Amino acid sequence: MRTAVVILNWNTEGFLKEFLPGLQRSVSKVSGAEVVVADNASTDGSIEVMRSMFPDIKTLRFERNLGFTGGYNEAFRILDNTSARPEYFLLINSDIEVTDGWLQPLVDWMDAHPECGACAPKLHSWQEKEKFEYAGAAGGYIDLFGYPFCRGRIMKRLETDYGQYDAPADVFWATGACLMVRSEAYRRMGGLDSRFFAHMEEIDLCWRMQLEGWKINVVPSSVVYHVGGGTLPAESPFKLFLNYRNNLLMLSNNLAKTYALEGYRKGMEIKKAAGYGERKAARRIFIRKCLDGMSAAVYLLSLRTDCFMSVFKAHKEYGQMKRQSSRTEIEEYLRRSGETAGVCGIYRKWIVLYSMLKGGKVFGSIREKDFYKI
Repeated sequence: MRTAVVILNWNTEGFLKEFLPGLQRSVSKVSGAEVVVADNASTDGSIEVMRSMFPDIKTLRFERNLGFTGGYNEAFRILDNTSARPEYFLLINSDIEVTDGWLQPLVDWMDAHPECGACAPKLHSWQEKEKFEYAGAAGGYIDLFGYPFCRGRIMKRLETDYGQYDAPADVFWATGACLMVRSEAYRRMGGLDSRFFAHMEEIDLCWRMQLEGWKINVVPSSVVYHVGGGTLPAESPFKLFLNYRNNLLMLSNNLAKTYALEGYRKGMEIKKAAGYGERKAARRIFIRKCLDGMSAAVYLLSLRTDCFMSVFKAHKEYGQMKRQSSRTEIEEYLRRSGETAGVCGIYRKWIVLYSMLKGGKVFGSIREKDFYKI
């Protein structure tokens, strides 16, 4: 098995019935590719569906729900320790409908670009197939406070795809709904950060990959359709909690190293660059916490107490879970990767304010010089 296409399933028997046949057919046309279903202790009829409808597909059964992060890490561990150790590991949601020929361009891209740690197709909406989909569109970016947005999606505004983003591109993050990773890179990164459980874990992984010298790409010649909200509805308080908590975890994982790398590339010596990175990251995270507090206040004034509590609990748990790099660790990182790493795709401004002020403006209206590139 050269390419493992892995669905992590939890109680989505309906999506398996609807989308797995097409996925299986398309994957069978690619040499060395195979579908694997990893089941996260489903309590619906998912296992019976696999037994009765897809007996020839390898199914991994976990005894408990390990979450998106733990489930994919365990699936990778199992597959990585077999004789058919895959070169590429593709994470795909059960609520993805694939198109003819979607997989081969991703494999070809990875073959031709050994510096690429992860890549993804264009993500379209399953409900409105001509439009991009929220969870990744045509490749993702973040702003200086960690708010994610995409080519084709700023905040909740989705663009129609008329070919404006059909050129392959270096991006900051690629969608976790359909993400191909190089097994070597996934292994070196230690996989997804298991603390996240679900949501924003792919952004964190892509950021960590960039900090170790890998590139992240979108391959627009490949297109898939995403239903969205297949496991957690968009308005779920638990989903809100995960997004707020995980955004802060992501910033604490990566921001100090990123700014230290910036300082080092500007000519600072290693100790000074490490201190610069620590201080600048601390300021950015403090401002992000204040912005989250403003959001919580709006929820409270709107009598959406469940959302208010989600933000409150997210910050409380972040305080218990955060794991920031020490000054010594940042210095060691700069000695190891300071000359080879690079980060692109961080917007220098606040995307929320841009969206409010510019209204109907789209990603294409953002100037290239407004992005950090280290």
